[in-house]
Amino acid sequence: MTAPDATSDLAAPAANPEAPKPAPTWRESMAVYLQPRVLIVLFLGFSSGLPLALSGSTLQIWMRELGVDLGTIGLFALVGTPYTLKFLWAPLVDALHVPLLTRAFGRRRGWLVFAQMLLIAAILLLGSTDPAHAPFMVALAALLVAATSSTQDIVVDAFRVESLPESEQAAGMASYVAAYRIGMLVSTAGALVVVSAFENSGLTRPSSWMWGYVVMAALVLIGTITALAATEPAQSKQAEAEMSADTALTRVMHAASGAFLEFLGRRDALAALAFVVLFKFTDAFSGTMTAPFVIDLGFTKVDYAAIVKGVGLAATLAGGFAGGFVARRYSLATSLWIGGVVQALANLSFSWLAVVGVNQWALALAISAENFTSAIGTVIFVAYLSALCQNPLHTATQYALLTALAAVGRTYLSSGAGYVAKATGWPAFFVICVLVAIPSLVLLAWLQRRGHFAALGPVKV
Repeated sequence: MTAPDATSDLAAPAANPEAPKPAPTWRESMAVYLQPRVLIVLFLGFSSGLPLALSGSTLQIWMRELGVDLGTIGLFALVGTPYTLKFLWAPLVDALHVPLLTRAFGRRRGWLVFAQMLLIAAILLLGSTDPAHAPFMVALAALLVAATSSTQDIVVDAFRVESLPESEQAAGMASYVAAYRIGMLVSTAGALVVVSAFENSGLTRPSSWMWGYVVMAALVLIGTITALAATEPAQSKQAEAEMSADTALTRVMHAASGAFLEFLGRRDALAALAFVVLFKFTDAFSGTMTAPFVIDLGFTKVDYAAIVKGVGLAATLAGGFAGGFVARRYSLATSLWIGGVVQALANLSFSWLAVVGVNQWALALAISAENFTSAIGTVIFVAYLSALCQNPLHTATQYALLTALAAVGRTYLSSGAGYVAKATGWPAFFVICVLVAIPSLVLLAWLQRRGHFAALGPVKV
């Protein structure tokens, strides 16, 4: 890509083929969301977001309604492990063929259809279990849902990166994030509405939950129909041709080792990996304490549900599309600067809320600011991760590895946030959340000066 700090290039004459193209208009930025490839990614985003709650929060509500004790319910958080370990079997997705399906639909689409068929079966199995009397079977079925869902995520990520041209990557990610959130909403609030409707029609509670999960399984077909309507990415076809002479074991080894070696062989690879870990750390550090902060301040659980989840979702969707506009209009490095700065400064809205106290409008404003800017940063950040995955031989493996690294800040580095909040108080804590963004911005400046973003190629999205 054109280095964003090379401002002198903007004055280059029109005859110069190296001169950057003018930024797209807002109408052009809007039109990209209607491109067929972007719409395909949107529907696949819905299919990816749908299963997450079915083995998580929705399942927990079902178990609690049937009287399962809280200790057992808490242990069910472990069934989400496949989402954090999916990089371990991502090389299989990159390298192996699915009998019949790969030949019929191609490398990526064959895996998509296969993963969705398994996902439908796993959801139906989970819906047929009895949480009150067979918790082991419930845990096994929930684990299968999480494993097949995370496999679908691996394929969808690779499909998105390989099928969208650079000019549509950010728009595709914005659409994916929005549809993912809607899918999650359907499998939480939507599932509860469906189950309540079955109960009101005269079905018993166990039967109502079973049929509720049947409806959720049927909605996965939206993703299957999308996969069938899509076309196989050209990059995937090229990779398939290159691997055709290799054995299955050789392809798996190539995908696993190549994903590491190819990335580590790049200039400043370790600094780039550190940046991947730290860019969203400011969000993770404050996000860990958002719920305790809201309740501690004196807001009710109803306030939390209505404002944090309701208004926050709307702000997240709007921020996702705003991030797509920013990433399409500016260079990748400039977009990362915008996303990194605004997502850090938004934490100050919580410091202000801590001073204001219990005020629903103030809470709505603070939550909106945080979710809106966080979504901007997320879309731009994922556009960067997508740009790092340049080799179609192991797109799925590299992307799974990078997202696992990105989760380090959320899972481990932010684990001490509670102790910091307790020692400093809420207003100062959220100021500290701004400051923890500084290392990532320093790395961003260093990588930009070293030409890291220029080396990624033409990824002005």
